[in-house]
Amino acid sequence: MAIGSPRLLLLFYSVLPFLATLTLAADQYFQDRCISTAGNYTANSTYQANLNNIFSQLTSLTEFNYGFYNLSAGDENATKVNAIALCRGDINQTVCNSCLNDTISELRQRCPFYKEVIGWSEYCMLRYANRDIFGEMEDSPGTCLLNTQDVANADQFNQALDNLLNNLSSLAAAGGPLRKYAADNYPVGAFQTVYAQEQCTPDLSEQECGNCLTEAKQGIGGCCLGKMGCRVLRPSCFLRFESSSFYQTPIPLPSPPPSPTSSPPPGGNGNNTTRIVIIVVASVVGVLILITSICIFWRVRKTHEKLGTDDEVIRAESLQFDFATVRVATNNFSDANKLGQGGFGAVYKGRLPNGQEVAVKRLSMNSGQGDQEFKNEVLLVAQLQHRNLVRLLGFCLEGHEKLLIYEFVPNTSLDHFIFDQVKRAQLDWERRYKIIGGITRGLLYLHEDSRLRIIHRDLKASNVLLDADMVPKIADFGMARLFVRDETQGNTSRIVGTYGYMAPEYAMHGQFSVKSDVFSFGVLILEIISGQKNNCFRNGETVEDLLSCAWKNWREGTALNIIDPTLRDGSRNEMMRCIHIGLLCVQEKVADRPTMATVILMLNSFSISLPLPSQPAFFMHSNIESDMSSSLGYNSQMTESNEFKSEALPLSTNEVSITELYPR
Repeated sequence: MAIGSPRLLLLFYSVLPFLATLTLAADQYFQDRCISTAGNYTANSTYQANLNNIFSQLTSLTEFNYGFYNLSAGDENATKVNAIALCRGDINQTVCNSCLNDTISELRQRCPFYKEVIGWSEYCMLRYANRDIFGEMEDSPGTCLLNTQDVANADQFNQALDNLLNNLSSLAAAGGPLRKYAADNYPVGAFQTVYAQEQCTPDLSEQECGNCLTEAKQGIGGCCLGKMGCRVLRPSCFLRFESSSFYQTPIPLPSPPPSPTSSPPPGGNGNNTTRIVIIVVASVVGVLILITSICIFWRVRKTHEKLGTDDEVIRAESLQFDFATVRVATNNFSDANKLGQGGFGAVYKGRLPNGQEVAVKRLSMNSGQGDQEFKNEVLLVAQLQHRNLVRLLGFCLEGHEKLLIYEFVPNTSLDHFIFDQVKRAQLDWERRYKIIGGITRGLLYLHEDSRLRIIHRDLKASNVLLDADMVPKIADFGMARLFVRDETQGNTSRIVGTYGYMAPEYAMHGQFSVKSDVFSFGVLILEIISGQKNNCFRNGETVEDLLSCAWKNWREGTALNIIDPTLRDGSRNEMMRCIHIGLLCVQEKVADRPTMATVILMLNSFSISLPLPSQPAFFMHSNIESDMSSSLGYNSQMTESNEFKSEALPLSTNEVSITELYPR
């Protein structure tokens, strides 16, 4: 039989559900929480014997009980084990038993000797503790998993999802003591449908179940809003949505016995009256639910656009690392793993249990600054997925500890190469041209292609990292400003960033827009081409600022004079075109600067004639770089092995940088 025959394909897809039940131990969706605060038990102790008794009962289940089990073992409080198991409302007993058996095996390996543990599998949840958990609504600790693909029509999708989840929450909460579960779908426009399911442990009251699902729904905003799928997992409830169907029809619950006081017989006036009352009440309730849903949706959306509250950082639990894990990964933050020291803390190289190398930014406990930047970084950067942006893997909040965990980028940052007399030779023109193109694409994504418009506000050479293949990655979003799609500019009375890269309207008047980043990009292009810093371009025996020198040479037809002498090979036409583009980006008049989309076109199409640049804004003539950046993000400053250069801010009397995330 041919491999591609319909019969074989039909057979293959028909056995997929069966194969899934045999491979739960390798469940890619398995999540666990080993709760250290509850303490540990010792091997061969009474607690372990009671726990094994619980496991034995779960592995020998014969009564389905509609997927919910409440078990306990032991008499004394110190050694008693209480357990709750919950299977998904749409699966049968065979799949439920198989899932619980494999979950037990996983938890034995992942959380040995922990007294309190929670495990979530594809089809079931199991938790046990040395305390009462039956009838207790708990929404933490938790986690969430997301489909990394974005939906095409986010606003319409989110509105449909909000309506669907509100309806399912009411249905699930109204379930009885056997099962609190609901699943359904909702149309998104004419060609798409969103599918979702919600479930609580049935030991909760209707109100407790509703509260738990409300908390779970709010977790979507910090995890996967605008994504094609998501699972929000909590100890007492869970919800899941996808852009394709994933659930089955649940086994029906037994019908309740008939009430001794039944309705009037058919044909009587009482029946008509009852019907009218039901219709009126249902209509009123439907209108109220619709109004409430719309209000909740706009409130969640508004909150999300403002980067959320402090609670939303906690709810982004899919990104949260356990402090103990990070401490082991960095060898207890040893000096041998230290990459550098910044104004808000140190950065360490680490290796996670799966072998992945990471960079860990540890905020200083003594720093009164950085809380807003920390929240900004977590809620903003976690949503950004682009090859030319540094990737935030997660964070840790435990006690006074605030940690940011990034992908490790081995080649440090751009300034370590272009401003180094020896290393700059490693960047020939072909590499520099690719770096310029990569930075352009990263900024275009921030300004136009991401779901929300983002102004970086601190683009500079030290905030561009280079990976093993010298691919540039824009870093340090602690000062980034998020705009909703219809916003074009903002104002602030507090200026952040680095002088020399700041657009004049921002440095002098606090006005910023995408064109502020374009100005910084123009300065960066000229630095990449010249190999010299913007504030101390050396021209023979004289030192002047780069923009002045570039403009003067361009006007006099000697622009080749500013090109790095180490660039002996490479297209002089490309270099001249990049100088031209750089000067267009640093023009004083905001409207004259190109957008990043136009810059992409200029770089990729030599058939397009470039307009003549006007004189750049000469607002900065100092030979001393004044750095106002927070150094919060993973940037080049953290890769210095022995020291960190912290330069004073002339506008600040206490050498503390000032950051404002929202306009006043």
